[in-house]
Amino acid sequence: MFNRFLRKDLFKDFLTLRRARRVLWYALYLFVVLIVQDMVLTQIRPGGVCAFIQPAAVAAVGMFEGAIPGVVFGLVMGIFTDMFTPHTVVLYTILFPILAFGVGFISQFFLNRRFMGYMLSALAALLITALVQSLLVSLDSGLSFSVLWTAILQTLWSLPMAVLTYFPPARWIE
Repeated sequence: MFNRFLRKDLFKDFLTLRRARRVLWYALYLFVVLIVQDMVLTQIRPGGVCAFIQPAAVAAVGMFEGAIPGVVFGLVMGIFTDMFTPHTVVLYTILFPILAFGVGFISQFFLNRRFMGYMLSALAALLITALVQSLLVSLDSGLSFSVLWTAILQTLWSLPMAVLTYFPPARWIE
């Protein structure tokens, strides 16, 4: 069984130029999403909420690349998001790989990999992230309608911005 993993052909497959180029494109995608989030979207706050596009980007990679590459991308995106976000410790590092795996699994068997399928998965990822954020806030201050209303507003404001995260991964798939 282990002989299969020691074959040189398998290592050649992992180290191809095409795969390295794709990894570099996704690293650039991650960097651009983080910069747009921190430099642009944090400045635009209608209703006091900030758009949050990282869950949509994780959903896009999970949808187009599959569950396992999506988990890796979600883990890296979660680590960087936790580093950029001062009030969280490991929230996004745990949540984003779970979201990417879920979207990757569902898109492999049940959801088509087109724009509407992506928007449904992005909506689910944004809503789950907003609800987890509101749950953590409500643990400190108590559950209130305003916390849930903020989660809904954040999801609705983030959804139009999530359209921007669809096109790069959709273009890179074969």
